[in-house]
Amino acid sequence: MTRINKPAHAAQHNFPTVNGCLQIGGMPLTRLAQRVGMTPFYAYDRALLTARVAQLRAALPREISLHYSVKANPMPALVQWMAGLVDGFDVASGGELATVLDTTMPPAAISFAGPGKSLAELRRAVAAGVVIHAESEREINTLADLGQTLGLKPKVSLRINPDFELKSSGMKMGGGAKPFGVDAELAPALLARLATLDVEFHGLQIFSGSQSLDAQAVMDAQSSAFALAFRLAQHAPSPLRSLNIGGGFGIPYFPGDQHLDLAPIGEHLQQWMPRVQAALPDVEVVLELGRYLVGEAGLYVTRVVDRKESRGQVFLVVDGGLHHHLAASGNFGQVIRKNYPVAPALSTGAADEVRETVSVVGPLCTPLDVLAAQMELPRAEAGDLIVVFQSGAYGLSASPTAFLGHPAPAEVLV
Repeated sequence: MTRINKPAHAAQHNFPTVNGCLQIGGMPLTRLAQRVGMTPFYAYDRALLTARVAQLRAALPREISLHYSVKANPMPALVQWMAGLVDGFDVASGGELATVLDTTMPPAAISFAGPGKSLAELRRAVAAGVVIHAESEREINTLADLGQTLGLKPKVSLRINPDFELKSSGMKMGGGAKPFGVDAELAPALLARLATLDVEFHGLQIFSGSQSLDAQAVMDAQSSAFALAFRLAQHAPSPLRSLNIGGGFGIPYFPGDQHLDLAPIGEHLQQWMPRVQAALPDVEVVLELGRYLVGEAGLYVTRVVDRKESRGQVFLVVDGGLHHHLAASGNFGQVIRKNYPVAPALSTGAADEVRETVSVVGPLCTPLDVLAAQMELPRAEAGDLIVVFQSGAYGLSASPTAFLGHPAPAEVLV
């Protein structure tokens, strides 16, 4: 067997192995598969979700409010669980809005962002009493009109496209020309416009990027967000009640990735709090996180259908693939494909365990359907379970489930 000395993916520590079987929620994965009754499926661990929020609470100043960005994982049971852990939700569609309104989260702690909200979505948001992050002058005018029609005062914040970006981030959502929010240099005029309308002004959302593992880059973006908020607050129609500084916290996926160091970020925010309270005494500072809260708490579980060799290469053909987990296939934002952490559910971990270099591929009739390319794994046979780690965020809901007509996977919270 060919051996590979370098790591094939980021190291995994969240899910223990007991008697040779991977565990989730204190249950052997093989037993959970029997309980679910089918493969493929996603499984999310309640204890890991709770522990991640507790870890953040311990590191961050107590003045910081923590919001969950539902786009990362909108599974209703998971969102219900998160409602008991975080201080608020951020949604980006009418569908997500409906999901969070079914939870115990108060509407006033829910915010609605997105550059293309429909008239129907805006009407529903105003009627529900959630805070709407307005992203254009047209949207501001529409909200004012809806308020008059419904006899309600829309709760409005202004989403800002900042004049800076989150460096070292996987996805930049601020700086330069962007479809998101209002350019920072245009914001004073729109804040003045809000003063003439019958709306309830709440504050600002300044979101610059996501998926950064660089603590210094995150801190620099936070400093820039505070400085920008201080400048714009001078033009606001009333004192800021809320300042959403985004998030940007990343999780490790690939070889060489290291966990984000929370300690310096917490200390940095603590140093900013007196200045924020002096400049904006009525403001609630919101940290909005999605992937960081849920990404490492989830697994995608699929079963080997066939094991085959082609010209010296071993392929494990599984019953799941890119139609369920587009991100793991490398077709969701990766320029150069890299492997997510992947492993069989059963492994002895012994030094003499047979290992081999394999590719894990899905059932779809396309060469893009790859979950692991040339990865060293313990030997697996038809019928064995294969697990993709780091699957709690941007998994099922970010995948083309209708492609080639295969059934959708199950989702469970354990």
